[in-house]
Amino acid sequence: MNLGFIGIGNISSDVVTGICNSKISFKKIILSPRNKKKSINLKKKFKKIYIAKTNQEVVDKSDWVFLGVLPEVGEKIIPKLNFRSNQIVISFISTINYSKLKKILKKKIDIVRAIPMPPVSLGKGPVAIYPPHKKVKLFFDKIGDTIEINSEKLSQNFWAVSGTMASFYEMLKVLSDWLVKKGLTRLQAQKYITSLYAALAQLAVKNSKKDFKSFVANSQTPGGLNWQGVNELRKTGYYKSLEKSINNILKRLKK
Repeated sequence: MNLGFIGIGNISSDVVTGICNSKISFKKIILSPRNKKKSINLKKKFKKIYIAKTNQEVVDKSDWVFLGVLPEVGEKIIPKLNFRSNQIVISFISTINYSKLKKILKKKIDIVRAIPMPPVSLGKGPVAIYPPHKKVKLFFDKIGDTIEINSEKLSQNFWAVSGTMASFYEMLKVLSDWLVKKGLTRLQAQKYITSLYAALAQLAVKNSKKDFKSFVANSQTPGGLNWQGVNELRKTGYYKSLEKSINNILKRLKK
């Protein structure tokens, strides 16, 4: 099986890295010429990587084609490409929905929308897909945890939540910068912050059947430091702002 990638941005690079470090069986990975620097870096790192001269060459030589371009780029280049009816097309494009993709591709073909996250490069993290597809699920299960969604309307909620990734890292940056200002080295600060939040996440994963309310309650005592921290943020509207931001992202996805 040959796997083709059109658009080699961060997410496509992470997926390619995850595939190459996994037990997925494939003959070759064909990369589009777009973002030449990332394509060359991937070719240097891994065997079986081939850089195509054109996007059409990617389509012609691939059994599965992954679309990782920006929405405005996708709307321009995808209609010009000639896909085969026996191919599987997997789209990482956030704001081109399933029905629009069908119209753009202009052919009866298997289409799956997927939301891989950067940890897929490590073989970790969720990958939400719509519509459910057995082969695609088994594929992503080898580089993450696949979540099949039966409704595109519901899948948009996962896309919206995926838009909080940068804000999470911004929070880590703020905390790390604060420690540096207080006299720690950058290495000490980042090691502490990443270790702390990785451990908290692992604890939540291990007890994933518990409601998050219990984690909030159990991580604080009345009048304690965590009690002060969470309540001060609540008073500033921090968490309501977070919810508002996700709602605004969802509105954008529905346009």
